[in-house]
Amino acid sequence: MTGVSTAVVLAGGKGTRLASAFPDLAKPMVPVDGLPIAEHLVRTYAAQGVRRFIFTLGHRGEQLRNHFGDGSAWGVSISYFNEVEPLGTAGALAELQSELGSAPFWVFYADTLSSIDLGRMEAFHRQHGADATLLVHPNDHPYDSDLVDADPSGRIRAVYGKPHPADREVRNVVNAALYLFEPKLLNRIPRGTASDFGRDLFPVWATSHMLYAYSTPEYIKDMGKPERRTQVEDALRSGKVEARNLRNPQRAVFLDRDGVINVDSDLIKHPDELVLIPGAAEAIRLLNASQFITVVVTNQSVVARNLTDEAGVDRIHARMERLLADEAGAFVDAIYYCPHHPHGGFPEENPAYKVECSCRKPKPGMLLEAAERFNIDLSTSYMVGDSPRDIQAGQAAGVAATVRVRTGHGLKPSSAEPSVQVDDIAAAVAWIMEREKSRTS
Repeated sequence: MTGVSTAVVLAGGKGTRLASAFPDLAKPMVPVDGLPIAEHLVRTYAAQGVRRFIFTLGHRGEQLRNHFGDGSAWGVSISYFNEVEPLGTAGALAELQSELGSAPFWVFYADTLSSIDLGRMEAFHRQHGADATLLVHPNDHPYDSDLVDADPSGRIRAVYGKPHPADREVRNVVNAALYLFEPKLLNRIPRGTASDFGRDLFPVWATSHMLYAYSTPEYIKDMGKPERRTQVEDALRSGKVEARNLRNPQRAVFLDRDGVINVDSDLIKHPDELVLIPGAAEAIRLLNASQFITVVVTNQSVVARNLTDEAGVDRIHARMERLLADEAGAFVDAIYYCPHHPHGGFPEENPAYKVECSCRKPKPGMLLEAAERFNIDLSTSYMVGDSPRDIQAGQAAGVAATVRVRTGHGLKPSSAEPSVQVDDIAAAVAWIMEREKSRTS
């Protein structure tokens, strides 16, 4: 449940790309599994404690007024702001300052289907003292999206609107268009003129305000195109939308990086050294389409060895994510890495990272941290790795099964017995899917 009880719902767009299929409907009134998509939004978030919705209206806005009225049929209060002239995604909020008052508020987009645990996002927002928190996620087309560059704590350093220059390579962290705002930001929105959050405001606010990125594998997808409407309807009917809400236990496939996803060329220290193993991107794309979230857990002693720094590891991961997206429209939901190494005494090392830690595999720290963050049920999850350390970490975490691949260090002798050994990540994913089929049949 969320303690933030007010939401502004942006519902003024024309929906020109959907007009061919639904020429007489306002975009938020387009049906998804029998209900207008805006009604799904109201039902979903009223159930989590949002009690007041303010719809900003434009094209065919009277359809929303006629459908929702004062909101009492849904146990909420609904009011409306009519945009005489289009004000973009942000402009209407400046006109709502007196109505919004001094409390934080949510911003939703009326053409988006989602089920987000707002309580978790609100807790993150308050923990970091954020002025605004942006919901972000990886997607299958990051370089056709607005990208967010955040530090390890989630503090946003930059926001890059599309289109992107060919040489831009940042992490697959996409603005998912759901926000939690503190009211003081309303004074920073120009009044009486159109403005856009992603294009005009966030890139500036990132340098002057406390903007944070809240990353989640939960379901959120706009339906700006007819084919996307079909996709969100299928996801809703299959139960995927609600199942991904982090109030529900999640299942994960944990993947080691070097030797599993990419060729292990020994201590990768620069993005140009990272080469995907053939079939890795396609295998991860299959995981993306499954009930599992995909989490990378990787030892990266290159930091402790002073071959690169943590920013360098981030650039390597940006390259990996770009290759996954380019090759197969694939993505990983989260990446955890351990920069430490316990053995010291070398002149070139970084002594700050030469420590005993709880995250370096074979210890299960990275898996346990991911499980806490994403409400992962480890007993129904999997670990895929090439080294004995991976197998031992999975076993220590209590996963359902461990899979050792023969790529990377997978042919080296070991006393750590995996549940199964297979040729590569593609075979590992195939084995997991077949095991799941047998388990549920």
